[in-house]
Order: sequence, then structure tokens, then C-alpha cells
Amino acid sequence: MRPLMCALLGMAFAAPLLTLPIGAAAQTAAKPAAKPAAGSRPAAPAKPTRPAAPAAPAIPSADSEQIATAELAHYGEYLCEFGEIIHVLRTPNHTGWVDVQHRKIVATMKPILSSTGAVRLEDIKGRLLMLQIANKSMLMDTKIGQRLVDGCVHEKQREAASRPPTESLGIEPKKD
Repeated sequence: MRPLMCALLGMAFAAPLLTLPIGAAAQTAAKPAAKPAAGSRPAAPAKPTRPAAPAAPAIPSADSEQIATAELAHYGEYLCEFGEIIHVLRTPNHTGWVDVQHRKIVATMKPILSSTGAVRLEDIKGRLLMLQIANKSMLMDTKIGQRLVDGCVHEKQREAASRPPTESLGIEPKKD
């Protein structure tokens, strides 16, 4: 008897709600929001705060080896695959350092001469790496391990690629 009584009472209280439109039932169930006092402005929602960007690392003075390697780098515009462009510039007020710009990224890089003769430009933040070899260059993101752009060619690299090789590998064909 008791379960039957509870069911009947529940239906009695729910019946008036069934006659209301759906939106009105939801509005009566929810509490109305407090209205601001007349003449006062509602408080602006708090903006999410971003953590402050880490300060750029200080650029140390370049040693003589770094300055010599910076002179080997090709400065200017590089035309890359898919219409991408990279600009390589000398870092203002810091001899021996290089700035590389790709889209909105500008990275200060340290030039390092590799044992193979390639010039490596390493980002002081440890994120980007630009490799310059005789006939092309590429920019890599070392954090994700992917090339950002490849097939980048400076005018000096284009000239070097168009010239015939001047030295052989030391392997001479057998002469009869």
C-alpha cells in the first residue's frame, strides 16, 4: 500500500508540470539568477591567465671559432619547397650569432661547423636546427623531430649546384 501511495502522490505533484511547455518547466525548476543593482555594471568574467613566457636566454659572447663559422653561413633569403621562405640575418649587436626567421618564428642561433663541412645553426632555446650544406638547407624542429621546411636554397647554393664538380672521388676508371 505504501508504494502505491508514494506513486500516486508523485503523480499528483508532477501533473501540473506536464501541462507546462518544456522550456517553462525547466525555467521553474532552475533558480533565477541574481540581478545586479540598478546603475552598477556586472563584473567582467575573469580572463584566464597564461603563464608568463620564459625569458629569452642571455646571448653569451662568441668565441673566435663561432665567429669564423658565422662567416661561412649564407645570409639572406632562402626559397624553399611549397613556396616557403626563410630569412637568415646577422644578429644585431651580437657578433657571431645568427637570426633565422620562418613565418612568425624568429630564432637566435649559434653557428657550429660540423666535421663534414656543413654549417649547423642551433637555436639557443634548443628547439630549432638549421642545416646548411653545399646545395641546400633545411630547418628542423628538434622537439618533435620533424622538418619544418626542406629544399631551401640560397642564391650561393644555387650557383654551387649548377657548377660541375671540380674534384673527383679519387676513383679512376680502368684504362686499356
